[in-house]
Amino acid sequence: MNKARHPWTWIPSLYFVEGIPYAVVNTVALIMFKRMGLSDTECAAYTSGLALPWMLKPLWSSFVDMFKTKRWWILTMQVSICVSLGSLAFTLPTSFFLQCSIAFLWVIAFSSATLDIAADGFYMIALDEHQQALNVGVRSTFYRLATIFTEGLLLMLIGLFEVYTRKAVVAWSWGFAFLGGIFLLCSLYHKIVLPRLEADHSVGKEEKNAREVFRQFMETFRSFLVKPQAFIAISFLLLYRLPEALLVKITPLFFSEKMSLGGLGLTTSEFGLVKGTVGVVGLTLGGILGGVVVARDGFKRWRWPMVMAMSLPNFFYILLAYFQPESLFWVNVSVGIEQFGYGFGFTLYMLYMLYFSQGESKTAHYALCTGFMALSMLLPGLVSGWISDNLGYYNSFIFIMFLVPISFVAAAMIAVPDDFGKKLVQSQ
Repeated sequence: MNKARHPWTWIPSLYFVEGIPYAVVNTVALIMFKRMGLSDTECAAYTSGLALPWMLKPLWSSFVDMFKTKRWWILTMQVSICVSLGSLAFTLPTSFFLQCSIAFLWVIAFSSATLDIAADGFYMIALDEHQQALNVGVRSTFYRLATIFTEGLLLMLIGLFEVYTRKAVVAWSWGFAFLGGIFLLCSLYHKIVLPRLEADHSVGKEEKNAREVFRQFMETFRSFLVKPQAFIAISFLLLYRLPEALLVKITPLFFSEKMSLGGLGLTTSEFGLVKGTVGVVGLTLGGILGGVVVARDGFKRWRWPMVMAMSLPNFFYILLAYFQPESLFWVNVSVGIEQFGYGFGFTLYMLYMLYFSQGESKTAHYALCTGFMALSMLLPGLVSGWISDNLGYYNSFIFIMFLVPISFVAAAMIAVPDDFGKKLVQSQ
């Protein structure tokens, strides 16, 4: 290991770069398709389908170990994302932009999921347990900053390009070209600063082959399914966030739609301010508070406050759709409160995944939990645009509020020791 290389020379930049593609595929692309004139059904379905690689990444995580080094995978995937962003920028002004956009976004999604695998693996072999614990806050902070940069600052910049060029397609082309340039600089930087580790090597075919990897995965999946309350766990993972899974696709479309069609008529820059900055800050603060109170009091005391915080603030979107305020102040207040509640309530979800993954194959079972977590957002997202197209935004938000009891039922099904969160923190 190159011991002269301080972890802070590469951890912040690595996890900042890791967070950008996810925001591009799931939020930025959604707004882009809306600006290009696609229907809500198309916007939501396309971007939800593009999230599939993050759900399936446990399937090929072992292959990342088998071939090349994690450092090689990190650099290669960053170059792949850079080239795809540049290609996306180049093809947006063409008549076949939709087909090219989906193709290049698929490459970005797959490359990003693979980058996640390699980056997390590199983090674990580059640092000892003490350093991993010491830097976990740094990596999560810079991942959040990537979301603020992408959904906030980048969209605000593209909004300025829209005003300057008066052509949305040119503005978005410039925006993706700019982002591709950032990825190029980051890949060059990481080529220099990422340490070359003795422990970072491929497993080798004499130790593993594809058939053995597949057999191990199926055995891990079987052991996951036979755990006590496995069906309840899967049901909770799929249903607890159902209202939010619909909102996460409908609200950007609602913010961007003309007021005459039931939306709020926000510009791209205004959306970046509301959702990418105020919303992300609220989400982050809610998550921090959730972790603090559970660490202090345990699971039992905060189960139902967290469920309520996750679901009840969704009512603010009904008010926004009904009154359609022209002032950004009320929009920011509503989104800030709703996202704060979501961040607070999401702590319950993460805590349960940690609990259910305990035992043998802890890491593999947690990876499977994250796969179901991704599926819980993908499936509702596929139909969310159809719902808003057919019900309108106001009625869609009312419909989502009627689904809120599902979150309460899902939370009531799970069995977790009352002081689980408290024990977990004290033991670390």
